[in-house]
Amino acid sequence: MNELVKCLPSPTLPGLHLPCLDTYKGWLFKWTNYLKGYQRRWFVLSNGLLSYYRTQAEMAHTCRGTIPLAKAHIEVGDTCHLVLTSGGRSYHLKATSEGECQRWVSALQQAKANATLLMHHSDDSGDEGPVPQEDRALTQGVLKTLASKLDDLSTCNELIGKHGAALQRSLSELEELRGSADSTDKVKAVNERATLFRITSNAMINACRDFLDVAESHSRRWQKALQHEREQRHHLEETIEQLAKQHNSLERAWKENPTSYTGTERSQEGDASDENDDAEFFDAMEDSPAFITVTASGNIQHKRSGSNQSMMSGGVPNDWTHNENDNSGTNHMQLGRTRRSRIPDKPNYSLNLWSIMKNCIGKDLSKIPMPVNFNEPLSMLQRLSEDLEYSELLDRAARCDSSLEQMCLVAAFSVSSYSTTVHRTAKPFNPLLGETYELDRLDEYGYRSISEQVSHHPPAAAHHVTSQRGWTLWQHITIDSKFRGKYISVVPLGNIHLQFHSSGNHYVWSKVTSTVHNIIVGKLWIDQSGDIDIVNNTTKDTCRLKFSPYSYFSREVPRKVTGVVEDREGTAHYILSGTWDDKMESAKIVDSSQGCGGSEGKQKTVYQTLQPKLLWKKYPLPDNAENMHFFSSLALTLNEPEEGVAPTDSRLRPDQRLMEAGLWDEANVQKQRLEECQRLERKRREAQANQALEEGQDIEGYQPLWFEKRTDDTMRESTYVYRGGYWEAKDRQDWSQCPEIF
Repeated sequence: MNELVKCLPSPTLPGLHLPCLDTYKGWLFKWTNYLKGYQRRWFVLSNGLLSYYRTQAEMAHTCRGTIPLAKAHIEVGDTCHLVLTSGGRSYHLKATSEGECQRWVSALQQAKANATLLMHHSDDSGDEGPVPQEDRALTQGVLKTLASKLDDLSTCNELIGKHGAALQRSLSELEELRGSADSTDKVKAVNERATLFRITSNAMINACRDFLDVAESHSRRWQKALQHEREQRHHLEETIEQLAKQHNSLERAWKENPTSYTGTERSQEGDASDENDDAEFFDAMEDSPAFITVTASGNIQHKRSGSNQSMMSGGVPNDWTHNENDNSGTNHMQLGRTRRSRIPDKPNYSLNLWSIMKNCIGKDLSKIPMPVNFNEPLSMLQRLSEDLEYSELLDRAARCDSSLEQMCLVAAFSVSSYSTTVHRTAKPFNPLLGETYELDRLDEYGYRSISEQVSHHPPAAAHHVTSQRGWTLWQHITIDSKFRGKYISVVPLGNIHLQFHSSGNHYVWSKVTSTVHNIIVGKLWIDQSGDIDIVNNTTKDTCRLKFSPYSYFSREVPRKVTGVVEDREGTAHYILSGTWDDKMESAKIVDSSQGCGGSEGKQKTVYQTLQPKLLWKKYPLPDNAENMHFFSSLALTLNEPEEGVAPTDSRLRPDQRLMEAGLWDEANVQKQRLEECQRLERKRREAQANQALEEGQDIEGYQPLWFEKRTDDTMRESTYVYRGGYWEAKDRQDWSQCPEIF
């Protein structure tokens, strides 16, 4: 009997003890944004969660936000203010009186203590994400109860098996001893074991009944909540699709008759709706550069007057700066061969982007099959080659005697590669594995480049450029693209290397994040944000470029880029400023001092500079560019047919050529065919690898044709570099090694 007492379920619930969590409700004022300030909201504190609604009636269907208090920081401010910080976000609240504020603070602190205790007892403590529902803690408690009941059922099952076997043995022994003197003792033993078996069976029945009661009591509630969420999601999808259709209709109507619509236009970046008054906005001035530039005459830099050439005497040499009004140095003027200056106009196909993208939230877009309607008729390899639009900057940098002046031009070149993206919201074609692209501009501009798709998942490309004008550039870029619901983020991973032949200076930098906004409703627009750290590994000079993200409420110039060029000792020599879609300037520093006005007690450095000199300015787009995918002069020539290129060249890709010709339906058919062929080829390689593994043979993965993987001695990273042989194969017209991918 002692064993049975120890193993039978306890009359009380083992394990979790839920503290009493009271509910507190009331009105508070919540800070929303700089346009609307504080707004009155109905707050409900329950089960360690603080939820808020616009009205009390919204409690039945729409929760505007939920703040988990278990890890929240509660701070009491002045004059009825309190601040909740949770998950990296701050909520500024205000009560109507000091007494009301104190009552809320007491309730919040008690709820936080209870929630912390609950979290310590919960087995689900690994989930540190935001709580999506008001009753999350209650649900966890129910699941804990069900788990405990299952443990009880398991214990009873073991006992029934054990005592049932013992009872069976006793019955067998009793049968053998029938009529003997020991039969009385055996009968008593059988009765005891039968009693144990009956008690255990009753416990099993009671545990089953408890488990069934708990499950049934909550199953209806869960089913109702699940059905409600399905209906809400369906309603939201229908609403968003309707909004997108209405927006497209209004946009077409405006294009047909713009004079019938009045009102002030916003910039394309300002299409973001303010319908969500709970969106958080921050003062853009907090992210201003950590320096202020002042000209030698004492004027603030961003209120410049005209250029004062006399101030540059003995300063910046004229051969590495660029005259803003001089267009004679345009890199892509027609020299020698006449290249095409237009392509067929883009057809006016309408397609609901949301109908495809709504199922792609959080996914890698390189794995999502897309129709060509969302593409531009260029591949990612050609987009990499498009970085050479302003190769003249590197030609000028190769002639510089000063590594610091050279750094300024390299920085301008790194910024110039984004200038063609300002209107280019369509995605390039994902290259097929083994696809290549050559750009031979040896006769016109002294360089030629070759790129190859070296990996498909993740998509990665290798690129190599050699110039007769004193420099070599190479890069290995992997693209990480994700759809985040309202926007698409494209993060290039990998480094760009640039080496100048005469000085041996070796520069390394990486790219910033590109973001495409207004995926659901509104006009698509693109932004570049983040930092670029350029390092001269030879001299240890550095330059950090800051790409300021666009802010609707910022007083700064849109698409602003700023930077400081420093030597190996950390001494600043040049200030760089401009925008990534227009131009970059440099100003030589003549003096510096510590100023005031920095955030978090940090002082800003005030630089006194000479008048700025233009490093780079964007070329104007060709005529009719808006109907030609907003291609630049170089981009228009990238897909132009060339004789003698490799059979894997992007120019020969059939779906891309059909799209450029305006035959989008036919292009979609070819795109599906190529993608299916690529899937079959991948499965064939996987089957060969599995067979080799079973036979104990060495497994060799896919090997690119023109690039090979090496470890970079400077960066200590594994990267693909050009192994050579492409241009020699082109001279011989020997493409026998090339796979058939088209």
